[in-house]
Amino acid sequence: MRKTIQLTLLLLAGVFPLQLLPAQDIEHHTKVAKRLVELINAADHDGIQKLFSPEMSATLPLDKSTAFFQGLAAQLGKIDSLGEPRPGGGAVTFPAKFEHGELDLQLALNGRDEIAGLYFKPCAPVKPAPEKHQTQLSLPFKGRWLVFWGGDTGKLNHHHDVPNQKFAFDLLGVGPDGKTHRGDGKRNEDYFAFGREVLAPADGTVVEVIEGVRDNAPGSMNPFSAVGNCVVIQHRADEVSLLAHFKRGSITVKAGDKVKRGQVLGLCGNSGNSSEPHIHYHLQNSAVTQDGLGIKCVFDKVAVTQDGKTESRVNFSPVKGDIISPE
Repeated sequence: MRKTIQLTLLLLAGVFPLQLLPAQDIEHHTKVAKRLVELINAADHDGIQKLFSPEMSATLPLDKSTAFFQGLAAQLGKIDSLGEPRPGGGAVTFPAKFEHGELDLQLALNGRDEIAGLYFKPCAPVKPAPEKHQTQLSLPFKGRWLVFWGGDTGKLNHHHDVPNQKFAFDLLGVGPDGKTHRGDGKRNEDYFAFGREVLAPADGTVVEVIEGVRDNAPGSMNPFSAVGNCVVIQHRADEVSLLAHFKRGSITVKAGDKVKRGQVLGLCGNSGNSSEPHIHYHLQNSAVTQDGLGIKCVFDKVAVTQDGKTESRVNFSPVKGDIISPE
């Protein structure tokens, strides 16, 4: 049996901050990962070294990195392909299929897209997401909201390429005229979403709460705490809701609490990687946020406004552009 090679290059405690990476950061990681694979397969060790940050190069000089990558190639051969990226903990993990085996390649970049962290490890088993959820879901709010992002394609939903957020929604509160804010929208209080109640979409147990993140000024985003203030609710073993961007200090539940469908969890805010007050909601198959895979959400009763006409829908999954409210 071949011995699995493991190499950990975690240089600084701040290299892997606990956050959800925005989709554009995953694209950057993917581009660098593909270039790294090309250089590994070409045995271009000088080229690999040029991808490293100065701190990485100082910790892993050329002679050591060359010895490692030569050993990796001798045992497992070339890398045939990279699988779907899995973000988590400030890094992105790619399943790497070699000629003679498989490893997970975990990669972290600094702000200049230089490699600041690199880890090869045995592949983690991936639990498939259910095709349909069994939990009966209600919309997590009252009143009228615009689906700003939502749907099954990248055109409709900018979350689509992020595995756990594949079917996520970004939801903006609207007023009677369908607009999302009053006046010039320079203050959070100008937005109809800000301060509205956020509700539990189904019965469950709160498994995680993040609090204390400041609300952004409109137009400013906080990628260092991407979910902002958030609540994670486990409904079943493989059905978990994540609701994000709550108003600071408004969350009324804590980890371990049992909640009922429709129970107030807190108020809509503008915390985290959010440019204006809104709710981010998605359903995934794991209580560990970064390990989850997204599940398409179907809500039991929804009033939907499209092209000025409002209709009642049952078992409905909204898409970008819909204005929705509980029936």
